[in-house]
Amino acid sequence: MLGLMQDRPLLITSIMEYAALYHYDCEVVTKAVEGGIHRTNYREITQRAAKMAHALTKLGISQGDCISTLAWNTHRHLELYLGVPCMGAILNTVNPRLFPEQLTYIMVHSDSKILFMDLTFVPLVEKLVREYPEKFTGVENMVIMTDRAHMPETSLENALCYEELIAPEDDRYDWPELDENTAAGLCYTSGTTGEPKGALYSHRSTVLHCFCLSSKDSLGISKTDTVMPIVPMFHVNAWGSPFVATMTGSKLVLPGGDMTGENFYNLIRDEGCTISLGVPTIWLALLQYVESMETLEDQDFSRLPIEHFVIGGSAAAPSLINNLEKTFGATVVHAWGMTETSPLGSVNRPLPKHENLSDAERMAIKVKQGRPPFGVEMKIIDDDGNELPRDGIAFGRLMVRGPWVAKAYFKQPDLNILDDEGYFDTGDVSTLDPDGFMTIVDRSKDVIKSGGEWISSIDLENVALGHRDVAEAAVIGIAHPKWQERPLLIILPKPGTTPSKEDILGYLDGKIAKWWTPDDVVFIEEMPHTATGKIQKRDLRRIFSDFKFSE
Repeated sequence: MLGLMQDRPLLITSIMEYAALYHYDCEVVTKAVEGGIHRTNYREITQRAAKMAHALTKLGISQGDCISTLAWNTHRHLELYLGVPCMGAILNTVNPRLFPEQLTYIMVHSDSKILFMDLTFVPLVEKLVREYPEKFTGVENMVIMTDRAHMPETSLENALCYEELIAPEDDRYDWPELDENTAAGLCYTSGTTGEPKGALYSHRSTVLHCFCLSSKDSLGISKTDTVMPIVPMFHVNAWGSPFVATMTGSKLVLPGGDMTGENFYNLIRDEGCTISLGVPTIWLALLQYVESMETLEDQDFSRLPIEHFVIGGSAAAPSLINNLEKTFGATVVHAWGMTETSPLGSVNRPLPKHENLSDAERMAIKVKQGRPPFGVEMKIIDDDGNELPRDGIAFGRLMVRGPWVAKAYFKQPDLNILDDEGYFDTGDVSTLDPDGFMTIVDRSKDVIKSGGEWISSIDLENVALGHRDVAEAAVIGIAHPKWQERPLLIILPKPGTTPSKEDILGYLDGKIAKWWTPDDVVFIEEMPHTATGKIQKRDLRRIFSDFKFSE
């Protein structure tokens, strides 16, 4: 027997229409790419999304067609976030930090018919079209996301102006009632191994992910918040924050293309941001900015409105968590996810029984990646596929499943990415403790195997980051004739400092197991990063491919 409840599809359209009706005057603030601050609200956003849907229809876009963007976090990008999937098309947010070969691969693989771009990326697209013209034959239109006054001179043929494109259109659109499993968004992995792979999100998965993000035990985003996603909207849908802010009616602050600590600080202060989301390098930039302020001794940063810093993308070091919380009087929320998980897979919210722990004991909890929210299931397995105990000690391959976890990659139906129970292999090596807290030990390709034992590069890096002169730290395994691999510690010093190998190793002494101690420490002037802001260890392995430890 089935229940007798109404069966309404879970659609992004419902989020948009709800926002227009109940959150109509809630602000959406953008640090405009053209300069200055742009202010609008959810009603105007949805009206302009309708205008865009009409314009796209006139350009020949129909249900199932793909539209790509190379764009920052702005109100125009939000309009595309809503208008494109709600008309039944697919929004492919492309990461401009990828290599040219990866960018052009995505344009072809996604079958993109229209490419929208911010002013910042016009030169990039011009270069790509000039060098790889055959990759853009399927792209029927290019749209520059600005107004006529700021339209640049460009070599792009028949480039359209965003504001002129939507200006004559009706601000009401007869949105179709789609099947909730209709594809809504397409995000590609950063392609660290092989070509980028496409995760194709549905309306249903996106709405369920929004419900999760609004849960108090998750990120707890609500109407009382002012949300600033610094994580780009081209990186896994800015972790879903634009959708959940629209659903809950949070004031939304979009930092545009100004990725400086000064811009983040000013927006937090001036717009009253209570929660902000970003990778560790973002928060390091914010801390470096406040440290550089001439009147630092007169500043009380704890008076700023910020309540929560959400950190994901890479593991947050204890020193980063401690510095953010002490400087701003806010709480750091450690989270984990990936493109294939929409991305939220776990959130670190301490349990009531942790309230009376010492500072050191609480920090030991905070550095974990957290517990899976309802909807996400986790297990860890060994190399033979056997499930390992949830004792916080055993570590193995992290497997996940859930309604917003990928079951296949776009256009790769023959590639089976699930085990027999429907779990996805994340590529991370992790532990699970009895309370469900998951800790990333390492990426499977980054863990160092020394004398038959594993050394966590993440743990070593996090300890090294506590040194006062260290801006960034990376650990890679170097071949060793006796131990198979030994750790090499690579340091980017803070500006104006000159730490020595002896300084660093002395700092590590007593904080790590003796046999974990790096066999050498090297210093570099620039740390390579992936397109999503993580340290690019593939490049470091190439740079130090001939490195040999001294006898």
